[in-house]
Amino acid sequence: MVEPAKTEPGDALVEIKGLSKHFGEGQTRVDALREITLTIRAREVVGLLGPSGSGKSTLLNAIGCIVEPSGGWMRLDGEVVYDDRWLRGNLRRLRLDKIGFIFQTHNLLPFLNCADNVALVLTLAGWKKEAALVRARELLAYLQVDHRREAMPGQLSGGEAQRVAIARALANRPRIILADEPTAALDSARAGIVMDLLHRLALEQDAAIIAVTHDDKILGRLDRICRMVDGRLIDS
Repeated sequence: MVEPAKTEPGDALVEIKGLSKHFGEGQTRVDALREITLTIRAREVVGLLGPSGSGKSTLLNAIGCIVEPSGGWMRLDGEVVYDDRWLRGNLRRLRLDKIGFIFQTHNLLPFLNCADNVALVLTLAGWKKEAALVRARELLAYLQVDHRREAMPGQLSGGEAQRVAIARALANRPRIILADEPTAALDSARAGIVMDLLHRLALEQDAAIIAVTHDDKILGRLDRICRMVDGRLIDS
């Protein structure tokens, strides 16, 4: 397997300063994130590592505007979206505009074929069905699974399903891609293929990719590793 070419990172796409998140109050309070400061640039593939409960998924969900922080500041793709409160009223639109999500399990809708699974994201964003399907076909071809466009998710191999899920994540042309254990369900060969693909996407789409992982197989394919312990970023 040829390693992806390395290039210098580009513009800052994720900028976080003093980001905190706690759940509960008083004796039941849990500090999931403690004063996180982090910058991730275009063309970087960054891994979030740490033991269970260290805050990795909470940080990923805060960046994805799914979990509301308790305090701090965050800018995504040049737009300040959080400053001790959300500055955008429509977070769903924010996610559609700026962020793509990839998960450990592909989460494809079992009653839609591959092309329709990808096109659905665009129709939800207001695209006409015909244009959405054209874009879906383009992405499936780019990821070399266009020959499976009419297949149902249950007919796909694990690697094919993950590629379709990546196509869905790219549908809205996001520059920030968040991946939660994207290779955990894959064997070493398929995990390597997915990581090489993510590197290619980062370079060609000028995107930043952040991956929560416990997968030792892919550590050598990350540009940078950020380690978390007890809600703190200890190495970035």
